[in-house]
Formats: sequence, C-alpha cells, structure tokens
Amino acid sequence: MPRRLPIGIQTFREIREGEYYYVDKTGFALRLIEEGKYYFLSRPRRFGKSLFLDTLAELFAGNEALFRGLAAHGRWDWGRRFPVVRLSFAEGVLRSRADLDQRIGEVLADNEARLNVASPHRSLPGRFQGLIAAAHAAHGERVVVLVDEYDKPILDNLTDPDTARALRDGLRNLYSVIKGADAHIRFAFLTGVSKFSKVSLFSGLNNLRDITVSREYSVLCGYTEADLDTVFAPELEGLDREQIRAWYNGYNWTGEAVYNPFDVLLLFQERQFRAWWFETATPTFVVDMLTQRRVWLPQLGQLRADAELLSAFDVGRISTEALLWQTGYLTIAEEEECFGEYRYRLRFPNREVYQSLSNSLLKAWTPNGQETLGHKARLGELLLANDFAGLEQLFTAFFASIPTDWYRNNPIAEYEGYYASVFYAYFASLGLDLTPEESSNAGRLDLALRFNGHVYLFEFKVVELAPEGRALEQIKARGYAERYRAGGEPIHLIGVEFSRERRSVVGFEVETQG
Repeated sequence: MPRRLPIGIQTFREIREGEYYYVDKTGFALRLIEEGKYYFLSRPRRFGKSLFLDTLAELFAGNEALFRGLAAHGRWDWGRRFPVVRLSFAEGVLRSRADLDQRIGEVLADNEARLNVASPHRSLPGRFQGLIAAAHAAHGERVVVLVDEYDKPILDNLTDPDTARALRDGLRNLYSVIKGADAHIRFAFLTGVSKFSKVSLFSGLNNLRDITVSREYSVLCGYTEADLDTVFAPELEGLDREQIRAWYNGYNWTGEAVYNPFDVLLLFQERQFRAWWFETATPTFVVDMLTQRRVWLPQLGQLRADAELLSAFDVGRISTEALLWQTGYLTIAEEEECFGEYRYRLRFPNREVYQSLSNSLLKAWTPNGQETLGHKARLGELLLANDFAGLEQLFTAFFASIPTDWYRNNPIAEYEGYYASVFYAYFASLGLDLTPEESSNAGRLDLALRFNGHVYLFEFKVVELAPEGRALEQIKARGYAERYRAGGEPIHLIGVEFSRERRSVVGFEVETQG
C-alpha cells in the first residue's frame, strides 16, 4: 500500500515511526560492522549518506523497535548500547579557519552534553580525544565515531585555495585523533562527496578502508531496480518504467547500478521528469572550473582514468576526471585490471546529468539566456522537419551568440574541436542521442546523431586551418556512413565549414543517402 515519501528526511527514526517508504540498508550496516572497524565512503550529494549514518547511530544505540521487520533485527545484540560520537559539517558555510574551529568546538560540546561527559583538554584535538576516552569510561563500551560531510568546509572554498588549505589543515588536525584513540573505538565511519588523498587529509588516519569503489557496497546508497519494483511499486502506476531508468538510473561504483534517491522521490511526488537532483545539488564551482579549463564537451562522457587519478583530489590539484566522478557527473562504465593497475572508463550516468550539465555549460558560454533558449527550441523544430536550409542559418546564429572575447582569448578557438563543442552543447542540452568523435578505421567523425528515425553525421572544419579539404568530402572519403547502413534509416551527411575571421558558416553541404 502507498506510504509517505521521505523527501529530504535524513532521520532514520522519523522515517520508521512516520510510516514512510524505507529501502532496507541495515544488512550492509551489519556486514560492515562484522568485517572491519574503520571505513570511508564517498558519494555525491543527496544520495543517502546522512540517512545511512543515522541508521548506524540508531543501531549502535540499541533502539530495537526501529529495526523490527528489517534485516538487522534478528542478528543484533540489542542488550548492548554503545556511545556514539557524531560530527557533521553539512550545515552552513564556513569561510575561515576560525569559523571552522568554532564549529568544531560547538559539535564537540553537543556530544559532551548528549553523552554526559567532559574532556579535560582545551585544544580541539585534545578535547576530541578526551571526549572519546571519557565516553568509553562512562558508558562501559567502546565508542562509535560517525563523521558526515567530512569535506564540505573544503569544497565550499575551492575557489579560494588559501582558505581551502587552511580548512583542510584544521580538519586533518581533527581526524588524526581517530587513529590515536583506537583503544577506545568500536567502529568509525566517515562520509563525504570528495575523496581527498590520504596524504593531504588523512595522513594521520591511514587505517581507513575505502569502500567507495567496492563492488559489494556499490548499492550501499541509492535505489536498485528491485527496490523500485518492490518497495515503490505503488508509485509506479502511470509512469513509463523505461523513461524512469533513462532519466535517473545508471550510477555505478563497480557493482550494480543504482538510481538517485532524490530524483526518484521527487518524480513520484510531482509526476514529472525533470532534473530534480541537478537543480538542487550542483555547486557553481563545477561549472566554473569546467569553463576555466575550456573542456572539450564531447569528450567528457568518454574519459578514462586509473584509480590513482580518480583519487587525486586536493586543493590546487584536482583532475577533471576526479572532479566530475566524485561529484556525480560521471560514473564508472567499465573497470579493468591492466598490468597490475585498475583502470576505468567513465560515462554520464543518465539523461538528467548529460542534458543538464550540457545545458549549464551552454549557458556559461552563451550568456544571453533568451537567445540561447530560442536557439534550442529552433534546433528541435528544424530537426523534426529536416529543414537543412534553416539549420545552416541557425548554425551561423550559434556562432554569433558566442562573446567576442572567447574568439580572442580562448586557445581552443584555434581548433575545430572548440566549435564542435559549442554545437554539441546545443544538441546535448535537448537530451538528444549523440555520439561524439565516432571512431572508424579511417578516423574520427565529429558528431553522430540519431533522431526521429534518421541518422545525421556531422563534420566540422575551420577553413583557415584546413583550406585544402571540404568537410562533406571527408565524411564520404572515410566511409563514416557504412556502419549505419544496416539499420535502413535515412543517413544525412552534413559538412559544416566556418571562418574564424568572418565568424560565420561559410560552407554547408548536405547529402542524404538511403
């Protein structure tokens, strides 16, 4: 029968007592407790990390009534109650080391009051260590330490590297206490969005087991296909199951793929397919950093990385691959072991992220919002009508919408790839089925599009850089259309040539085959 949707609720007790839908993750909690002691998990924002930590807190506190009917209920010793120390940096924005130290002091004071203990030390690390030891002595059981959003103070200040480093050093000072308090600790679990290198943030806490890409814990946060079909079955009526999957499934950490919980819950409430997560969880620094780095947008969904690169996340040293993967805009498509190293192929997880990120970058590149919106709407109309004359005019308008400074100052403007990136952003912002840089034995096609029963193959050329060749002739000479003939769909070969000097399309040829 239908239940209440737990939108934005991160409190396990409220969900269980309030008759909300709940996807049982308590089996994972037991497995973690049985297998080890110190854990770290990185997941994007709004993926259920805080709820899982709260579930752990209630489990160790021995609140049996909340777990009746769940996997953990018959397998836990409810007669033992462990003191739980909880640290969270999820609330508010801290802009200085002094703000951070004050916040840490407040959090420690809250724990001291809740556990009815006092620390004899005054420094923050000493006070934290004293809190753990005092809680162990007072309650007769070793302490459980749960840290939520361990990295948020740093992430909130990445555009100010000096402040970010000061906050990082303050947090490292705090977290280093956990290893030294090993004799007093029963279990510790730290979560956050990013995966800062152990050298930079966890240099004093090198005994953490990182389960971020552990296959057995890939679905620790998020909803599986089975969860939707069982737990949320009453909500599925009237919704296209394939469309739900295309929009919101696809996040993968080397195991089973999962849905974004926030998206699914908002979909069930509003009954509309929209970018619910992206609209509320996208930090501006992601778009700003991608813009500053002048990323080639068609390449983003095809990046490759090794385990070391994905973990190379630190102030002033953040690879594009690590940034997009850790914040949830790319996910793991494939893992392989090669010469003793684990390597990953990355992809966009789903339509929401692919379309919304493209749209955000397009807005950053073409600041006239009304004009950009009009171009997007016109593009869809022209494709539906196969109006190639109108498409030529629209492509010229695309380039006219790019600020003049981008032509003067952007080094990527020297290559066809930059222009292809602008085109790609317009197409991708409509959620169209694109394949950038389609490979063949003869080379790489700039852009392939499947839409409305047709195939469109685009090749872009800057005439000042390639005066000797025509774009359409290159498509034909390299046989890019061959792989599509078996489908029996009309294939449109479209060669686009433009001039940097004239800022206009100077050549537009179309040949339809099939």
